[in-house]
Amino acid sequence: MVRYAYIESLRGEHAITKMCAWLGVSRAGYYKWRKWVPSAREKRRLLVEKVVVNTFWEFKERYGAPRLKDELEDEGIPACKNHIAQLLAKNGLRARNGKGYKYFPAPNARNHVSDNLLRRNFTASKPDEKWVSDITYIKLNRGNAYLAVIMDLYSRKIIGWALDTSMTNQLIIDAFQMAVKNRGVEPGLILHSDRGVQYRSGEYQHLLLSQGIRPSMSRKGNCWDNAVIESFFARLKVESLYAEDITTKGKAYSCVFEYIEMFYNRKRRHSANGNISPEQYEQNYYAKCA
Repeated sequence: MVRYAYIESLRGEHAITKMCAWLGVSRAGYYKWRKWVPSAREKRRLLVEKVVVNTFWEFKERYGAPRLKDELEDEGIPACKNHIAQLLAKNGLRARNGKGYKYFPAPNARNHVSDNLLRRNFTASKPDEKWVSDITYIKLNRGNAYLAVIMDLYSRKIIGWALDTSMTNQLIIDAFQMAVKNRGVEPGLILHSDRGVQYRSGEYQHLLLSQGIRPSMSRKGNCWDNAVIESFFARLKVESLYAEDITTKGKAYSCVFEYIEMFYNRKRRHSANGNISPEQYEQNYYAKCA
């Protein structure tokens, strides 16, 4: 089927007969493949496989067949644990739990990986010296919403954020553009993140470099290298999201907006700031500099 798909992608550029001969497949088989329409059962099988693989990566390789089964059932997709295990094996996937787990990065996992410039030094001497960024998910009635944030380590203020139902490059780019619009960016600023595929994208890396920003990334599989932003996500969920009935993207957006823009940045007393809000902490800094 892969060979037939390859021939289809080049149709019009080369003769079908020649391409079939080059790839060692029959022309009749190719035309039969083109006319093939998957049955309802086959469509469901392909859908379940796609959902299993996507959910596996969504949870960062932490869930095996039993927990993936629960996740799928929560989404209204009945699935058998053994069938999920077979699909994971078919795709060469294995959850990283237990002593037998070995990490084998995907071929593109090394692309655009930056050094860990932050080195768990979560202090800064002034605003816009060090930023940190990450993505978390918010469970909805159907699927998830994804929240990307950027925090200034000096005051712990959230200076950029974006929310959508897809975890794409555009999500972190929107958060980044908000941060740049809100702040004065000077060359040498460090922006730290994990090694997620979105943060390693060429488009995102180009945006950082175009602003003179120095990218920094956590070490492989080490969440503590970005502990401050993880702590923020924990407080957001405990102090806001878990107390609400988040059913839709709109509801998620409203809750996040209220928490970040109206409470966390302007009112919430932060222990790292001497128990004053991030906004007040920055105002005190600029008052001293005046």
